[in-house]
Amino acid sequence: MNSGQEESFISHLVELRDRLLRSLIAVGVVLAILCLYPGPGNIYDLLAMPLTQALPEGTKMVAIGVITPFMVPLKVTAMVAFVLALPYILYQVWAFVAPGLYAHEKRLGLPLIISSTLLFMAGMAFCYFFVFGQVFRFITGFAPKSITPAPDIEAYLSFVLTMFVAFGLTFEVPVALVVLVKLGVVTVEKLREWRSYFIVGAFVVAAVVTPPDVVSQLALAVPMCLLYEIGIIVARLVSRPAAPEPQLPAEQ
Repeated sequence: MNSGQEESFISHLVELRDRLLRSLIAVGVVLAILCLYPGPGNIYDLLAMPLTQALPEGTKMVAIGVITPFMVPLKVTAMVAFVLALPYILYQVWAFVAPGLYAHEKRLGLPLIISSTLLFMAGMAFCYFFVFGQVFRFITGFAPKSITPAPDIEAYLSFVLTMFVAFGLTFEVPVALVVLVKLGVVTVEKLREWRSYFIVGAFVVAAVVTPPDVVSQLALAVPMCLLYEIGIIVARLVSRPAAPEPQLPAEQ
């Protein structure tokens, strides 16, 4: 490595460090604001609302660990701060990698980053507003009358994070298909041929990831199949060949 290449490598490392530091500062600022208002306790109460509404009247969640009542709401607040700061973090990522991309890659890269972020958030919102209520009502209604459900807040956080990641990644299916088609890994025709296999795989994944109830499994598998169809449509649109440029007449 000559001196010019070494200086370029060091400058890239410095830029990467600066952009990571800016991202951490952004998350820290949002976290500090959320800790002041509305506060970690209120944020956790909002996250736990689908479960507390499904529990019998007067039943509350429990905290087994000594510092759990402090750490778990703080972890939830940090998660919310990261999600709120995600657009700025993605901008830092884009600003770092964009100079090394070709023009056509820049045209595709920015819409993919924006769409993947919005779809992941849409998956989390779908899980929170629709799936959680159905799942928790089913579980509490299925429990024997001799049992009083009192979930631990740390176990609830682990469950919620798993479901958020599962539904967030599920909603990324169209983006994944578009990327695979644009990279030439698969064709739209192949995706159509694999439709039946994907449907079976979607229900298998839903059975493994979600709780053992039909409602949550269908809530994950059905959107996954619909998003697969949407991905095929979008991939067909973006993979259409560009119109050939007019050729100049050859000089005699």
